[in-house]
Amino acid sequence: MESLDPKLVTVFGGAGFVGTQIVQLLAAKGHRVRVAVRRPDLAGHVRPLGTVGQVVPIQANIRNAASIERAVAGADIVINLVGIGGNRGAQTFEAVHVEGAKAIAQAAKAAGASALVHMSALGVDTAAAISQYAASKLAGEEAVFAAFPDAVVMRPSILFGQGDGFFNLMAGLARLFPVLPLIGGDTKFQPAYVGDVAEAFVLAAEGKLKTGKVYELGGPQVETHRQLIERVQREALRNRPLLPLSFGMAKMLAGVMSILPFPPMLTADQVELLSVDNVVSDAAIKQKRTFAGMGIVPTSMDTILPTYLWRFRKHGQFDKDLVSPAKDASAA
Repeated sequence: MESLDPKLVTVFGGAGFVGTQIVQLLAAKGHRVRVAVRRPDLAGHVRPLGTVGQVVPIQANIRNAASIERAVAGADIVINLVGIGGNRGAQTFEAVHVEGAKAIAQAAKAAGASALVHMSALGVDTAAAISQYAASKLAGEEAVFAAFPDAVVMRPSILFGQGDGFFNLMAGLARLFPVLPLIGGDTKFQPAYVGDVAEAFVLAAEGKLKTGKVYELGGPQVETHRQLIERVQREALRNRPLLPLSFGMAKMLAGVMSILPFPPMLTADQVELLSVDNVVSDAAIKQKRTFAGMGIVPTSMDTILPTYLWRFRKHGQFDKDLVSPAKDASAA
C-alpha cells in the first residue's frame, strides 16, 4: 500500500542483505529511494525493486564527508545500514561504526531530514566491555544521538532469510566438512527474520515509532548456539558431529586465520561475542521497544529456513522427505 505522503529516502548500504528488503518496502509505499553505496556499478540489482527511476544507486563513502552530504541533500529520511564484521585496511570499526555513523547523522541533521534510522546490533551494551565490534557499535549509537537526538536505533539479533550470513554459512560448512566446530554452545540467540526487521525500519522511517529510542529486535524463538547448528543440520539433512572448542582454543584458531591473505572466517573478536547471550532485554520488553511493541508478529525460523536451506542437502530439493539426516551423513 502506497504512503499518502511519499518522501525521498537515502539508504546507506541499501544494496545489501537487509537493505534490499527495506528498499523494496519503501518503494512499494511510493517513496523515492537513493541507495548510497561505494560501488553503484555493482548495485544495479536494486533498480527493479521499484518503478522506473524510483530507486537509484548513488556513490557515497562514509569515510568521505562530501559524498555523504551529496547523498543526503534534499532527503526527507536517512537510513544507515553500513557495518563491518572485522577490521580490514581503512575499513575499521572506528572509521565505519563510529566516525561514519557520526558523519551520516550530522549530515542528515544539516540537510533537514525529518527522520534518521540507524542499524546497530543486539547485545552491544552488554558485550562492549569485551568486544571491539560491540564497543564501536555502542559508541556509534551515542554519536548518532548526540548529532540527531530524534534518531531511532535498531538492534537486531542475528538475521535469517534468503542470503543471510549465518545459517547459509553453517549449512555450507555442514556440507563440506565431516565435523563442525562448536564455540559457545550454550550461548543464547534470538534470530530475527530479515523481512520483519525491514518492516520495523520502515515504520521508524515513516515516523510511526517513538523517536530517540533504541529498539531491540528478536524473533519468537530463543535457542542456544548448539541448538541453532542442530537446526541447520536438520534442514540440510546432515548429521555432522559437533566438536566443542574452548574459547581459548577458538581464539588460537582465529589468530591463525588472521595471518592468511584473505578475510578470516573467524576473528578473536567474534569469539568474544560468542560468549555473551544475544537476546532481547527485559527492559526493552517492559518498555515495548520490541517487535511486539511495534505491532509486528515476528516470523518463526520454522517458516523460513526450509525455503532456502534445502540447497545444502546432498540432492537438493529432491532429498525432501526422502533421506534421513543419519543416512545422508553416511552417504556424503
